[in-house]
Amino acid sequence: MSDFPIPTGTLVVSCQSRPGVPLQGPEAMTLLARAAVYGGATGIRANGPADITAIRAAVSVPIIGLHKVGVGPVYLTPSVRYAAAVVAAGADIVAVDGTMRSRPDGTTAAEQIRTIRERFGVPVLADVDSVEAALWAREAGAAAVATTLSGYTGGQTPDEPDLDLVAALVRRLDCPVVAEGRYRTGAQVRAALDAGATAVVVGTAITDPAAITARLIRESLIS
Repeated sequence: MSDFPIPTGTLVVSCQSRPGVPLQGPEAMTLLARAAVYGGATGIRANGPADITAIRAAVSVPIIGLHKVGVGPVYLTPSVRYAAAVVAAGADIVAVDGTMRSRPDGTTAAEQIRTIRERFGVPVLADVDSVEAALWAREAGAAAVATTLSGYTGGQTPDEPDLDLVAALVRRLDCPVVAEGRYRTGAQVRAALDAGATAVVVGTAITDPAAITARLIRESLIS
């Protein structure tokens, strides 16, 4: 039985900002989180202790917290130390890189997941790129897995969400599966839910006006 607190069949909004974007910072991210909850989001995904602390004070829905560190291949909450800061900031769930790559400190995702569960008693969401990684993370104690890293661990990143991975994980796992990565339309969200996803995380398409503007210009060929 999973202890993952996100309701089934719902939308989670990722309120994160890239460095250098004008909306970066806890104040802007908190406003976006409040707006998302006002619109019906049942959870928020947030990056870094400062943003998580501010958002926690403003909304009552569960927060999936992570801490992006560095530019290496494993940068999503890459160690237990960063997970501790996320929990202290008020996150209800800790998201970690759940791939089979080694952490910067030489540990594995499995070791990190087990330590977080034992030390802090919070559910872990494993961001994975494959069925193999998801099974490995679940065996280590992840409460749920997300398709967040599909398409981002090698080769060219596709344009569309990985609905095939969502369906495969639903078939193979006994825990919630969260669809995340390149979801931009209601039809895509519906398809993920129909494939069995517990929830869908949407970020850029909702909370990144700079990226939305650039995409609309690109797609309309405005020059």
